[in-house]
Amino acid sequence: MRGMNDMVRQAQMMQKKMQKLQEEMEDKVVEASSGGGMVTVEATCSGVVKSVKIDPSVIDPEDVDMLQDLVLAAVNEAVKKGKDFAESEMKGLTGGINIPGIF
Repeated sequence: MRGMNDMVRQAQMMQKKMQKLQEEMEDKVVEASSGGGMVTVEATCSGVVKSVKIDPSVIDPEDVDMLQDLVLAAVNEAVKKGKDFAESEMKGLTGGINIPGIF
């Protein structure tokens, strides 16, 4: 019975650590850019875009599609970086065990 109590206690500790890590990922910011730094995006590791910076020289009213593509690429890369970082941190916490639905 003691072994079962220890296991439950360990599971509760891991759950608290995972919750803390998820909260930390809401504050952890990553940055990505596209177009050689013409568009830069900052996003949290939980996927919230915090800022978008666009170099004025890339704004061309005749080529809106290019600007849209640069913004989209930078946003997608920032979100991917955040997700990858969060997954890496979670694997460190869980000893490499993949727990679906965490991030």
